This record gives sequence, C-alpha cells and structure tokens, in this order.
Amino acid sequence: MAGPVRITETIFRDAHQSLWATRMKTEEMMAVAEALDEVGYYSLEAWGGATFDSALRFLKEDPWVRLRRLRAVIRKTPLQMLLRGQNILGYRHYPDEVVREFCRRAVDNGIGIIRVFDALNDIRNMETAIRASKEAGAHVQGTVVYTVSPVHAPEIFVKLAEELVALGADSICIKDMAGLLKPFTAAALVSALKAAVPVPVQLHAHYTSGLASMTYLKAIEAGVDGIDTALSALALGTSQPPTETMVAALQDTPYDTGLDLNRIAPINQYFKELRQNYQAIAAPLEVDTAVLSYQIPGGMISNLRNQLAGQNAAHRYEEVLAEVPRVRAELGYPPLVTPTSQMVGTQAVLNVLTGKRYSVVPKEIRDYVKGLYGRPPAPIDPEIRRLIIGEEMAIEHRPADDLPPLLDDARKAILPYYQQEEDVLSYVLFPEVAQEFFKKRAAAQRGD
Repeated sequence: MAGPVRITETIFRDAHQSLWATRMKTEEMMAVAEALDEVGYYSLEAWGGATFDSALRFLKEDPWVRLRRLRAVIRKTPLQMLLRGQNILGYRHYPDEVVREFCRRAVDNGIGIIRVFDALNDIRNMETAIRASKEAGAHVQGTVVYTVSPVHAPEIFVKLAEELVALGADSICIKDMAGLLKPFTAAALVSALKAAVPVPVQLHAHYTSGLASMTYLKAIEAGVDGIDTALSALALGTSQPPTETMVAALQDTPYDTGLDLNRIAPINQYFKELRQNYQAIAAPLEVDTAVLSYQIPGGMISNLRNQLAGQNAAHRYEEVLAEVPRVRAELGYPPLVTPTSQMVGTQAVLNVLTGKRYSVVPKEIRDYVKGLYGRPPAPIDPEIRRLIIGEEMAIEHRPADDLPPLLDDARKAILPYYQQEEDVLSYVLFPEVAQEFFKKRAAAQRGD
C-alpha cells in the first residue's frame, strides 16, 4: 500500500563525497546542523564512506570529534553511516575484533543507522559488521550492491536480501552507485524485494546517467519505502537527485514525504553560497551517459582521467574506457564500487599504458585473485588467473578468518599520542595518516 516516502539526506556525506572530493569541514556542517534536524528527515547520512579518511588526511580533523559534535545538536534525526563490511572504512579486510570494536564505538559516539555493504556482495564479509552493529543497538541496513552483468540476474539480488534479513538486517538498501538502475527495472526489483523480505526497502542512486529521478519515481510506485537525496546545491552529476525536486514531485499524493520546502530553502541557500569555496575541486554536474555503456561510476571516471593526465596519456582515455569492462569481465564481474572500482580501473590503465595486458599487476589485484577480498560474482577467467598468480590456489574460506588481532599492538604503537580509545581504531584503519594527525594534534595542544 502507498504511504509517505522516507527521505535520507546525504548532504553531509555522499553529496560532498561525490562532488567536492569529501572536503566539507565540520564547522561548515555545524552551521546548519540544527536546522537540518528540524526538517523531518528519516535520517541524515553524515559519516562513513570516504569522510573518515578525508577528515584525517586532508582536513586535519578528528572524524570521531565530528560525529560527537553533530550528535550533540542533531537530537531528533538519526545519524547514518556507510560501512564497507569487513573493510570498515578502509581498503582491505580487518580482523573481526576491529570490526566489532569499530561498530560499538560508532554507535556510542552517535550513529543510529549503519548501512553495511560489501563490494562483491559476499555476505560472509558483512556478517560480523551486521551482528556487531545489532549488538551495539544500531538499526542495520543490509545492502545489495546493484550492478549490470551477465551474472547479475534479479534473483541474485533478492536472494542476497533474504540472506541479509536472516542475519538480522532491519532494512534493505539497493545501492546503485553508478546510476545504472533503469526505471522499469527498478520497479520490478523493488516489487520482488517487497514480496520476498518483511523489512523496509530503501533506494540509493547516483544521478550520473540522468536516470535516477525517474528510477526513484518508478521505485516509489512499486512500494519502495525510502530514497536517498541531496539538497539541490549538491545534487545531480555524480551525486543524488535533488531533495526539493523529489519532495515537490510527491506532494499531495499518497507518497507525500511531509517535508516543508520552505524550511529546506534557507538551508540550501547556505550550501549554494558555500559552493563558491569549492569551485576549484568541484566535479561537473553534467549527465555522462558513457556510464551506461562502460558501467563506470562517475567518481571512477574522474580518477581514470587523473591517472592518465599524471602519465601524460590523457589522449588514451577512450582506450581505457573500453578496457575497463574487459578487465571486469575477466575478473568475474565485480561491482564497480570501493575498493573494486579503484582496483579494476588501475589495472585497465596499466594494461593500456604498458601495451601488454597484465604485464604489471598491483598487489590488490593479486590479492583479489587469491580470494583475499572474498568470492567474485563469477569465476575469474582461468588464463587471466594463471597470468596473475600462476598455479597458486585461491582461498575458499572467509578472508577475515586468516587475520590476526591488531588492537593491542596498535594501542602500544600510538602510546605517546593516545588520547581516546577511538584513536586506536583511527590508527588501525589509516596508520600513517592517523599518526601524522596525532602529531599535529599534540603540537597544537602544546601551542607549538
């Protein structure tokens, strides 16, 4: 039955991750945090994804402090984060003790909803995070990473959703990171999910291909419970559809969100003015339909351009675009989302620039072929496997089962800079970046 559609606002996380290289500062968020809390959103996505790394690396801010400050003033609206399953917020797998501690600390510091995904849709890589988040008291949103390939039939996504609910997921998110989900396909997928699982279904899509607003509307007609949007100042392009547009489209219908555009307008005006500070790094807002042919997310496209420009090979961009889906197919059709998008993209660039495919293979690709990231959606091409790891056998068990504990050693390593237990987790995830941040923090506190 039709009912009000829930809106998750992405302005504090995915919107600026998609358009401003994740550079929004905590003070810029705090200026409108209370006003956003009054809008009536279902949730505010404010943490996770690349925000943790960027805060430490580029902004010299403590992401834990950001979370606590936001939680102190945002008291009505749940704060939501994106968690990469066993990867947490990094780019490799971490032992279970780290995953459990991170989830507990995230909830203690203010997170209410944790959206858990795995780049390969390997449920083994989500189990610990889901259980730990539930134990900590969070609402867990299990994620189905949507992609298009010969092996990604709708029933695959439905089966994954059923398994996530069986693990304890309180809701399901369809994560369309590349903007590939088409309107009528979305309607069919949402209908199938609603029939299969007894929990709410949410849709997260990027506007890259220009499809997302239409996709949202068809999904809503099919019964989707919630959608992710971004205030229009940081919408479109590789971000999400505009909040105001979707709210207006649903007004005076059975799907009416109940949000007040007059309350939203001054907040959006603030971000319009703030946008002037980010023109130098802002991503273009244009639609890029190349994603429909090459299935490459918008953020990945910009990374490919930058890699090629750094090698004085920008003229080979089209060759790399064509190489990406070829590499992806040979590697078993992994969805192109962090970290697999970076891995596949880098391998495609190397294949083109060296002139001999797989003559240079990064460690991450070798680890992937060895099974250290999980189970690929389809078998890896046997010849490519031999080129990369020879006759070595890939592991069949859950990768994290082989990982030794890290927390005790990390605590000892940062003893001179230790100020809070969360520092240990920051160091485990990003050792060099975190240690540099700790040194600067200590110097600032001494007044150096």
